[in-house]
Amino acid sequence: MAILDKHAILEKNITLLAIFAFLVVSIGGIVQIAPLFWLENTIEDVEGMRPYSPLELTGRDVYVREGCYVCHSQMVRAMRDEVERYGHYSLAAESKYDHPFQWGSKRTGPDLARVGGRYSDDWHVDHLRDPQSVVPESVMPKYGFLENRILDATYIEDRLRTDAFVGVPYTDEMIDNARADFRAQADPDADHDGLLSRYPKAQTRNFDGQPGISETDALIAYLQMLGTLVDFSTFTPDPSR
Repeated sequence: MAILDKHAILEKNITLLAIFAFLVVSIGGIVQIAPLFWLENTIEDVEGMRPYSPLELTGRDVYVREGCYVCHSQMVRAMRDEVERYGHYSLAAESKYDHPFQWGSKRTGPDLARVGGRYSDDWHVDHLRDPQSVVPESVMPKYGFLENRILDATYIEDRLRTDAFVGVPYTDEMIDNARADFRAQADPDADHDGLLSRYPKAQTRNFDGQPGISETDALIAYLQMLGTLVDFSTFTPDPSR
């Protein structure tokens, strides 16, 4: 009872309550923040991670523009039910080149962090044209109009320079070859050696099966890459992080 009486003193005195609340928040903040000063990097380097290819980056821009992140997160939490459904929990390194990141806080549709390779290109085309044709209970709107929006990559070099300015490690070689790499990735008959040397594991084909490079091509290239860069069969987390 004596302890409760003392607690009542704090509740009735706004000045004391403010002082003790400040002390508690300060101690909690220091405990969380102070260890970061002894870490060289808060993001563990993971083998396989690379910047987006020009076509993938364009597809990501389409994804953000159309608000796909509103209904789909890209972060698998480290909980059993999520790992069993979606795959290995997400790593910080997988989002280190994202501006902005696509973690999300709501799932009207499934998480897409590991969607790469789970469905065929034809499935994605059908899903974008008419989502209910492949997922009857879907409330997703139709995005078939993206097939009619042809891309010419006029400003793709500037797009890479912008990301390089904020720390994405695009090299001068990547920027100089951006337009050629953009076109080569969507052309199954192109010479892909340069593209693959700059962007390992980049998938190369006509993604929507139509002439020209459309926003659908770019978006599918982006989706098919998600979650495919890190080989989780050999990944071992750093226990110090």
